[in-house]
Amino acid sequence: MKAPGSDFSRRDFLNAAAGVGGGLILTVTLPGFGDPFKPGKVQAGGQLNAWLQIAADNSITVIVDRSEMGQGVYTALPMLLAEELEVTLDAINIAAAPVGDVYISPGNGGQITGTSNSVPESWDKLRIAGARARLMLISAAARRWQVDPRECQAKNGRIVNARGKSLTYGELAEAAAKLPVPKDVTLKPRADFQLIGKPQSRLDTPGKVDGSAEFGIDVQLPGMLYAALAQSSVLGGKARAVDSAAAEAMPGVRKVLSTDSGVVVVAEHFWQALQARNALKITWDPGANARLDNAAIRAMLEKTAAAGRGLVARTDGDATASLKSAKHVLNAVYELPLLVQATMEPMNCTADVKADGCDLYVGTQVQQASQVAAAGAAGFSPTQVRVHTTLLGGGFGRRLDVDFIPAAVQASKAVAAPVKLIWTREDDMTHCCYRPPAREEVSGGLDADGNLIAWKLHITSPSITARMFPPVKGVDDSVIEAAVNNLYGVPNLLVSYSRQEIGIDVGYMRSVSHAPNCFVIESFMDELAAAAGKNPYDFRLGLLKPKPRQTRVLQLAAQRAGWGQAPKGRYQGIALMEAYSTHLSQVAEISLDGGELKVHKIVCAVDCGQKVNPRIVESQIVSGIVFGLTAALWGEVTIVGGQVQQTNFNNYRVLRGNEMPEIEVHLVDSDEAPGGIGEPAVALVAPAICNAIFAATGKRLRELPISAHKLQQL
Repeated sequence: MKAPGSDFSRRDFLNAAAGVGGGLILTVTLPGFGDPFKPGKVQAGGQLNAWLQIAADNSITVIVDRSEMGQGVYTALPMLLAEELEVTLDAINIAAAPVGDVYISPGNGGQITGTSNSVPESWDKLRIAGARARLMLISAAARRWQVDPRECQAKNGRIVNARGKSLTYGELAEAAAKLPVPKDVTLKPRADFQLIGKPQSRLDTPGKVDGSAEFGIDVQLPGMLYAALAQSSVLGGKARAVDSAAAEAMPGVRKVLSTDSGVVVVAEHFWQALQARNALKITWDPGANARLDNAAIRAMLEKTAAAGRGLVARTDGDATASLKSAKHVLNAVYELPLLVQATMEPMNCTADVKADGCDLYVGTQVQQASQVAAAGAAGFSPTQVRVHTTLLGGGFGRRLDVDFIPAAVQASKAVAAPVKLIWTREDDMTHCCYRPPAREEVSGGLDADGNLIAWKLHITSPSITARMFPPVKGVDDSVIEAAVNNLYGVPNLLVSYSRQEIGIDVGYMRSVSHAPNCFVIESFMDELAAAAGKNPYDFRLGLLKPKPRQTRVLQLAAQRAGWGQAPKGRYQGIALMEAYSTHLSQVAEISLDGGELKVHKIVCAVDCGQKVNPRIVESQIVSGIVFGLTAALWGEVTIVGGQVQQTNFNNYRVLRGNEMPEIEVHLVDSDEAPGGIGEPAVALVAPAICNAIFAATGKRLRELPISAHKLQQL
């Protein structure tokens, strides 16, 4: 059995076909991804586009096109196919998809794991693939028995007929593979689901418990060497001169080479490479960022924000005129810091460059981009690079970048051996692609009855998209998420955006701009509620009359949290959001003791449509809340002289076990299509806590992290 996380290569596929007594493999492709694969043939470019493989030995393999980084796709996606195929989940083997156009996600525009759309985008496709395979197996059995296919049914990996005869899927695979793929299939109604919607144990858990699961940092190849990378301490700096004599004389060192990424030291063991890296004498050209610091970044954003409203992202009615005529107007400026993803597994990549191509073993969220980066570093065409996707020890958007790949490839090419390049935690923290900072100016207008009649929000921030997926045409969608989809019934609304780059690379981070924008929107909603003399919960509820799903989660969160009934000395804050087609609300309960904040409880109500595996949904909500707590309480990257000051978890605080609040997750039953669940819960944590802090102190926090503020209870 192939363990989850292992790559299922073309060679594996063809060897499997030959190793089951000559039987053919039944292969089924997803709709919209080209013609079905014909056994024994490979499409142009050498890429098979099979998603489901049933062999004569009864083995069933599902190729998963999304990277598994803890979010559960190696369980949830196979469940979709297994439901229609009528097999149990433990009968399925998992293989990571190779690079290929067939595995491109239409919603992401590439072979990308991101935007929390793995389940939503696979919801119909994988069930259709399973249903098609089931019908082909039934047809093959009916022909063998010479009976009407309507007399046959699939059951637990076998086709059975009304006369009590049965055949296994493996026994039918060769015959089924020769039949045409059905175009139209009828999917099971929700009432008939046996797997979907039921809690299931994750398929990748056993390997993670017994150590057999392979992450990028675990890869071992015969003759493999190790590499460490020296980079300028100033972001964007380059090596001007390198004296490597002392390093090259150290035990185990095989090679020192300069690359565009920095200076690479290759040795027999990683500790040798690291020690030799530290012995290098490098003269650095710091470049343009030698004087960059947080104050300079803030000044850039402030100057651009003052220059005008920039590009309009959304306009309803006339917010400017309505603000002028409003009875009461509130204005506020919110500022969000740089953040780092801080994945548990630091960046690493193993490359094996040979004369005819390169094998890349890497935990990545972007297989095609990784292939292109490796090809450029090796001097190959992309088709000469084979990407083997391992499990990811955390992605959070960091592994959407490929900056850690080229140096590994160049090192392997230079020493003609496989090389594993590992970044230390300090490398990772100080040379990341950080979540962008933002300055958000917001205004709201109330009429004489305290009704919200106008809302204006202007966001100033760098663009991630401009670097990663240029060119940006018009408003950058990754900056205005949540802000442009304002949930509340405001008749006059204006959202605008000004782009201001800050001289360093910024990248995606879990929940992207939903987190900063939700912090602003939900914090300011509390400010408006106070100005209107209304309870924050009632104020929101009154603006949601045409939105039943949002209303339901708001009411459910408030009810389960006992809104307005917190124990003495505790205070509550509430927040609401729609993101990734999921609707959710959170209530935070906090206390202050001598100015020390303690988060006691967070209650989260979630409507994410139909749930494939409720256990995974709940774990992802909890995971998002924990991630959001770290960011809200302590998350901040400070830059001095172009150098990041946070180097490890001692000075970039993360939530500790003894600081974990009680978390309640309440899932709404729904017939709607699935929404994303990996990212949304992150964004609500900061505003819910800060709104609770206002209830306790009367102080509005318009800058994060919370730890930067002195808090004093009223």
